[in-house]
Parts: sequence; C-alpha cells; structure tokens
Amino acid sequence: MPTLPPRAGRRCHNALNPLHSCVYFSPDLGKEFGELGLDDPTAVYFAARAAVLGAVGPGTVTAAFYNFNHELVSRHVPAVWSVVTPPAAVGARLRAADATLRRVLGEEVVASPEMAEAAHLALRAAEGCARHARPLYAGHADQPVPEAPHLAYWHAASLLREHRGDAHLAALLAAGLDPVEALVSHTATGKGMAPRWVLATRGWQRADWDAAVERLRGRGMLDGAGELTDAGTALRAELEEATDRMDAAPYEHLGAAGVERLTELGRGFLFTAAAAGAFPDDLVGKG
Repeated sequence: MPTLPPRAGRRCHNALNPLHSCVYFSPDLGKEFGELGLDDPTAVYFAARAAVLGAVGPGTVTAAFYNFNHELVSRHVPAVWSVVTPPAAVGARLRAADATLRRVLGEEVVASPEMAEAAHLALRAAEGCARHARPLYAGHADQPVPEAPHLAYWHAASLLREHRGDAHLAALLAAGLDPVEALVSHTATGKGMAPRWVLATRGWQRADWDAAVERLRGRGMLDGAGELTDAGTALRAELEEATDRMDAAPYEHLGAAGVERLTELGRGFLFTAAAAGAFPDDLVGKG
C-alpha cells in the first residue's frame, strides 16, 4: 500500500530532473564532444544520451527516446559511434555535467553538506528502481556511481529521471498516443516543450504537428483552438497518474521524510541553476 502523500514522488522527480537535463542545453557538452571530433548538436545529444545503451543502431534509439523522428535518428546513428565510442561519450557527458554544475551552482554549493546529503538521499531512492522494461534506466544503472557528491547527485537524478521516463513511455503507449500526439498534447498543457523547440530538435515538420493536432481533435482531446478539452485534460492527468504508479517504488523506498527533504534540497539547487541561466528562456510554452 502507498505510504507517501499523493504526487510526492512526482514532485521530487520534478525537482531533480531539470538539473539532470540542463546538461543537454549546456555549452560544456558541446565543448567536451567537440574535443572528441563531434560537433553537430543533434549528433551530440544522441551520443550523450544513448551511449549507456552501447553502440546501438537507430531503431533502438528511436524506440528508447520515443518522440524523435526515426529519419532524424538515422541520419546520426550509428554514424556517431565511428567518431565517439560509447565509453568515450559517457565520459564526456560526465565531464560536461561536472563543468556545468560548477558553473550554474557555484563551488560553494557543489562542496556543501547539503549537496552531499542530497546525493545520499537520491542514491538511496534509486536503490528502489527496477530494470525490467526500462532500457534507458538500466543502461544508466550499469554505470559506476561517481565519487564527487555533486556528480553522485547528478548520476542519481539521471537514474530517477530515466526510471520515470521509461514508465511514462509505457503509459503513452497504453493511452494510444503516438510520438507527435504525445508532444502536441503535452505542449497543450502549457508545461511541455514549445512547438518551435519540438520542430527544431525532434525531426518533425509543421505538417506532422498539424496532422497530430487534427487526430487529437478527432478524438475529442483538443478543441478548435488547439486547447485541451476536458477529455484531453483528463487523459494527460491519467498519464501522469499511471506514471506515478509505475514509478512509486524508489520514493516508497526512500520514505516520506526522505522524499520531502530531497525535494526541498533539489528545488533549492534548481532555483539556483535557473537563476544562473541553465535553461533557455523560451523552452516551455504553447507558442
């Protein structure tokens, strides 16, 4: 039986996940991969995130990432592995995380007792994660835990992010949302990636987006203005609740007091990073 307050695990995830994700927007990531001979931003992203899966082909990456156009993936994978091996990519991403966290949090926060406490709590939560049916989580779980507390915290945030992310893909499949429909409906909540970012990074065209809008309208999920209907709002709520159920184990393992403290610490780090410009200003929104 659940022992945590409703949505406590989701709130904790929402505090930790962005600090993991900010590395993908960081100039430090491009710098590290550029030194290895890879300078295309899209190729860097695929190499950085998929490296834990090994030298896989485009089908595996498309399946694991869900909302990227397979044609875009195929333009970069497996070619990236001829430039950067998976172990080298894993190392480059960790070095970029180190540089990024030091820059957006500051050396005092990186070396603080609070960071060490957060790393301990996040790793404790990750002990409750499970590998089955979670390929991206499982690949990250095979990586060693870094010794430095800020990198251990980032590693644990990666584990928790991908554990929930893999579960969320199962929820999307069960709801019958294809990759573009998932993006469109998430953007319509006001909490998802802005359309211009989706079209610039996921390999879809405006025609793909517009077609997904029409399909969702046909299902009664969007109205004529592209806003979520009551049915669409209910579907997005159920997606998150289903994900919560599949992602409850790490937070139940940590316990209510630990989850509350980890959320508090994570939010503090996140606010500091955001104030330092860790995220693009126009990343989220409906426009």
